[in-house]
Amino acid sequence: MNRYPLWKYAIIVIALLVGAIYTAPNFFGEAPAVQVSPARATQKVDLGVQARVEEALKLAGLSPLAVQLDTGVANGSLRVRFDSTDSQLRAKDAINHALNPDPAASGYIVALNLISNTPAWLTSLRAAPMYLGLDLRGGVHFMLQVDMQAALTKKAESLAGDLRTTLREKNIRHGGIARNGDTIEIRLRGTDATATAEATRRVLLDQFADLQLVESNDGGDLKLSLSLKPAAMRLVQDQALKQNITTLHNRINELGVAEPVIQQQGADRIVVQLPGVQDTAKAKDILGRTATLELRMVDESTEGRAAELGTGSVPFTSERYLERNGQPVIVKKQVVLTGENLTDAQPGFDSQTHEPTVNLVLDAKGARIFKDVTRENIGKRMAIILFEKGQGEVVTAPVIRGEIGGGRVQISGRMSTTEAADTALLLRAGSLAAPMEIIEERTIGPSLGADNISKGFASVTWGFVAVAAFMCVYYMLFGVFSAVALAVNLLLLVAVLSMLQATLTLPGMAAMALVLGMAIDANVLINERVREELRNGASPQAAIHAGYERAWATILDSNVTTLIAGLALLAFGTGPVRGFAVVHCLGIVTSMFSAVFFSRGLVNLWYGSRKKLKSVSIGTVWRPEGQTVGKTEQ
Repeated sequence: MNRYPLWKYAIIVIALLVGAIYTAPNFFGEAPAVQVSPARATQKVDLGVQARVEEALKLAGLSPLAVQLDTGVANGSLRVRFDSTDSQLRAKDAINHALNPDPAASGYIVALNLISNTPAWLTSLRAAPMYLGLDLRGGVHFMLQVDMQAALTKKAESLAGDLRTTLREKNIRHGGIARNGDTIEIRLRGTDATATAEATRRVLLDQFADLQLVESNDGGDLKLSLSLKPAAMRLVQDQALKQNITTLHNRINELGVAEPVIQQQGADRIVVQLPGVQDTAKAKDILGRTATLELRMVDESTEGRAAELGTGSVPFTSERYLERNGQPVIVKKQVVLTGENLTDAQPGFDSQTHEPTVNLVLDAKGARIFKDVTRENIGKRMAIILFEKGQGEVVTAPVIRGEIGGGRVQISGRMSTTEAADTALLLRAGSLAAPMEIIEERTIGPSLGADNISKGFASVTWGFVAVAAFMCVYYMLFGVFSAVALAVNLLLLVAVLSMLQATLTLPGMAAMALVLGMAIDANVLINERVREELRNGASPQAAIHAGYERAWATILDSNVTTLIAGLALLAFGTGPVRGFAVVHCLGIVTSMFSAVFFSRGLVNLWYGSRKKLKSVSIGTVWRPEGQTVGKTEQ
């Protein structure tokens, strides 16, 4: 009756083992480290950089505990761990000198950091500690408001230019195209205005499906008012928000922040949290940094080729820039196009050679200029240069194969799929899609974060001790079983949060303390149900079986209703409320496993094999009229 099959005990053992493994990294603390990140969006941290860092440390007489190359982040990141802060400071100077010999042209950001001290065997199992939020580690918090109206205006301006070009190519005469806010107005004059309007409608239906048309009369002229459809408007806003988030990720790499939080909040806001950063002015500078894109022709003259080979000086009308592989390129000072003329960049494949490509989309003005330039410079190279912090770097310098019209440009040539995707990302995210304004700013010191950690852990610890002590006194051995189940619940909750790489904040720790009180409620229901069965004259084995079986429906109902409230907080809450809801919902799931499945396994293991069980240790069992049956027996 009260025996678990072997497979159920196997599940319990596996759950405990997994919980212990993925909870363990949270107890090893953090070690001082030096983090190397790219200073520019076109720079990469790869195995070559790692070799240079290791060589610099060897020359400085420093032995790192570990060197970790993370290729999962944009452009890579390298972290070198040490056993003391003295070694950390010496290593920073050595690495900075090796990677940035010229301080005026730094290619890498070398920053002090703290990383997990988790052993390698745990790391190999992908076991990592929970991230500490801003309120526990200290740092800066920004709330950014994205100017969505500016994004829509920019899109309308681009469409107006494209529309002028298309109508001119179709020989459709009009009385002028003007932009009025987000609306594009086309005036049609003369006796053939109706026929012109019909031709314009066909062009819009064929090439401008995102625009909706409204006709009206204005002083005898026929006026066509064009505006973005609601779905297209939402798409423009979503793309602007996503591009700004991507750009912020690229920029924040310069700060050397280990785990920044950059996420959308609402329809037009972005939250940026930088744990461990105390320099607010530096953070603002990075968030507000601008990047520009320029297209220039490569200097193909004899002097330019000689300068590119290093056998001559750079001509007066040209400049020298480097590609990502360090190869110099001599380009003319005259700018052909800028990033303002670029509306989109996506990776793709050539339909004939099947090589990876980058597909660019230019606005109307850019398309006209690009068509003329490519027609006049067939067989020559055009350089695409990305400028950040006043320094330019050549992203690519392809050869012009023929005249390119229509505003769609394809870049190809010895690129891998990853390089094509990276190049498209750089071209899209070189600058912000829409302006942003900092509407909220907070700074939290590291000392306050340490104090918050101490108080948070104290609340969880004392809450657990108080609940466990009460259960042991009131329910005796069954109370001990409940306390062990409560500890398992906390173990599994921390393990799940660590596996999900959740960020632990003060509201999350408050949710942990609340989960402890709520989790024990299930065991109280079970224990009281067992007592009730004993009062009604049931045998101890039958009372245990009936107690768990009949309490299950009540436990399920109470947890489901609480879970619904938690899911509502998770769906509609933001910021700290959402962090509380995540821990709250996960805690409910783990508590149902530990309070019912695990605790019954303990009870069955202790009492299940006894065929002639005469009593159970569950505290005082009172009859309805107040007579005591016994404290530890039926």
